[in-house]
Amino acid sequence: MPRLKVLFVCLANCIRSQMAEGFARAHGGDVLSPSSAGLAPAGIIAPLARRVMSEKDIDMETQFSKGLDEVDANGFDLIINMSGLELPPHITATVRDWNVSDPVGEAVEAYREAAALIERRVSALIEELRARGLIAAEGESREG
Repeated sequence: MPRLKVLFVCLANCIRSQMAEGFARAHGGDVLSPSSAGLAPAGIIAPLARRVMSEKDIDMETQFSKGLDEVDANGFDLIINMSGLELPPHITATVRDWNVSDPVGEAVEAYREAAALIERRVSALIEELRARGLIAAEGESREG
């Protein structure tokens, strides 16, 4: 089954979208190829985001903060927008909006809550994609 190219977007690409990319890489590499970007990239991944993800045994060492203008957004099959803002009008890829509060400036517990919500949503997306793949595979085998 081909992997779906998914772009996770938030404001600074330093917390939420990075967490989503990390969970997607760790749990859904069989069905999706994840990346992340921000509308106004911070240039770093927030230390508390790294800490919370390491508590969940998610390694984000190869990830880095980048802007939406640094990726070909229309080259993705799906964009998950957690920014709370409209994406630029030139983006024609399929977009899903996820409402996830930005924990920036909050205590570590807010980061853990954001991570838990993002993990649930990423897991649901992965399960959705796996179910679609199973249905497609079953349909193909009946045809053949």
